Amino acid sequence: MPDSTNPVLLYDGVCGLCNRAVRFVLKHDHSARFRFASLQSAYAIAILQRHGIDSDDLDTVYLVASGQPPIARSDAAISILRELGGFWTAAAAALRILPKWLRDWGYNTVARHRYRIFGKYESCPLPEKNYQDRFLDT
Repeated sequence: MPDSTNPVLLYDGVCGLCNRAVRFVLKHDHSARFRFASLQSAYAIAILQRHGIDSDDLDTVYLVASGQPPIARSDAAISILRELGGFWTAAAAALRILPKWLRDWGYNTVARHRYRIFGKYESCPLPEKNYQDRFLDT
């Protein structure tokens, strides 16, 4: 399971938007802190089941840090931005101003339509070779 120094991002591996978001994090994570696993993987399923979360629910992203329950939806997105640092910390602070119900409503609206807008892969794309060590489910 995740170690104490690397948060793990659990994402829908067949979602076009989710895969773009993972590539965004890889590009901006200059400290190489984040690790990744698709929600369809045995690794992610084990984490979610351990926390009593339905592993069939692929409509969200989870951020998992050692010793803490997974955080989901807009809270996860904000935490990821904050962890990236720099400009992204300010963006996270701006989003945090919005009430959680409004942030999650926006998140859920995009999640509901993500396959139609951003596409869906037949299977989880493999990471580029230079990033493979950061994916825990390959």
